[in-house]
Amino acid sequence: MKKMQIYAFDMNCVGHINHGMWTHPRDRSVDYTDLDYWADFARTAERGKLDGVFLADIVGVYDVYKGSPAPVIETGAQIPVNDPLMPISAMAYVTKHLGFGVTVNTTYEPPFLLARRMSTLDHLTKGRIGWNIVTGYLDSAARSMGFDKLPEHDARYDAAEEYLEILYKLWERSWDDDAVLRDRERGVFADASKVRAVSHQGQYYKMEGIHLAEPSPQRTPLLFQAGASARGQDFAARHAECVFIAGPTPQSARPTVDALRAKTLANGRGADAIKILSLITVVVGKTEAQAREKLEDYRRHASVEASLAHYSASVGVDFSKYELDEVIDQSSTNANQSALAAITKQAAKPVTKREIIDQMVLGSRMKPIVGSPEQIADTLQRWIEEGGIDGFNLARTVAPESLNDFVDLVVPVLQERGLFKADYAQGPLRKKLFGGNGRLPAGHPAAHFRSQR
Repeated sequence: MKKMQIYAFDMNCVGHINHGMWTHPRDRSVDYTDLDYWADFARTAERGKLDGVFLADIVGVYDVYKGSPAPVIETGAQIPVNDPLMPISAMAYVTKHLGFGVTVNTTYEPPFLLARRMSTLDHLTKGRIGWNIVTGYLDSAARSMGFDKLPEHDARYDAAEEYLEILYKLWERSWDDDAVLRDRERGVFADASKVRAVSHQGQYYKMEGIHLAEPSPQRTPLLFQAGASARGQDFAARHAECVFIAGPTPQSARPTVDALRAKTLANGRGADAIKILSLITVVVGKTEAQAREKLEDYRRHASVEASLAHYSASVGVDFSKYELDEVIDQSSTNANQSALAAITKQAAKPVTKREIIDQMVLGSRMKPIVGSPEQIADTLQRWIEEGGIDGFNLARTVAPESLNDFVDLVVPVLQERGLFKADYAQGPLRKKLFGGNGRLPAGHPAAHFRSQR
């Protein structure tokens, strides 16, 4: 049985996936502006030998529901939200092995500047940084950045392909591995003949310049991606190393998993070139009875209003316009196409607003896994076996209680069963996950630009 990967999934805000939990008296997520909060979070994740901390991000507000941002502002649903990159240096400083995945949107971030920021983090974390590549799905973000509206779904991915080409040129081609000399005797820091400007003239971007950072441990950060639409899967199969998906059951996730692996093979990459991780929420107690009691305690704080507002923006459908037993019938929007398809054209039967609300046990459209440590381990093992996935993105409920519970109760059972590592491997994040030397393998499209150095 392969050993699963597990990441602590969070966001630099009060309310992330399970909305309303910040109102629980034991929750500390309102301290998200305090660096000690994030340092303690990282220490706990590393104590549990988790593979990493994954920080989501959004650069707009959820204003589709009721045609207003008021519902999410009032409930703290991913607003206010701070920059996800800022806490990473501190979290890396208090840990030694923990990896970090951070979301940055290609639609609004110039590639030249992002290249430097990610290289800086790769240096400061000693090769433990990963980048979650997103193209956005909120019109509010587009308007905030000076656009009339969000670019069309597939056009965003076309631009992202070009964006990645620029980054690969900067990260992999601009500096030779042996360019930096640090020769104090001669006063030569770097060999100028081994540093070169890269240029790009394309449909969406043009640039010419030398990468501002010297080669970092991984050069290109570990590449994450979370788009599950057909175009998103194509993009992931070409570029991504870790892919995040969301599904209610292992059986429902399996078609997406199989499609991703088939497309990865078709792109000339190995079957093991990507790790696929599923979003989960866990409520665990020492016994099932304790876990059920904890769930009922949490449920009293869940916000259905915040969850509907979040979901409306995600799929581009204003659920406030539907009656409880009215079927959700939109076939396409410019937002998260895979999330919309899950409740429309891909649903086994027509889905109503009432059925969506019934799924929102903890202020999220994902039902939690509830039980004793052994029951949780059984369920996670079944996901690996039946869903064909490689691991999980663990969403928080009451913070930091939910992460502490998972680390203290579930991880030891997984380790006893040989399902989770007893200790970290050495080296950069990519080496920990895939072996090798920590650099992208020859089969990845970035290798083409490396060979042109």
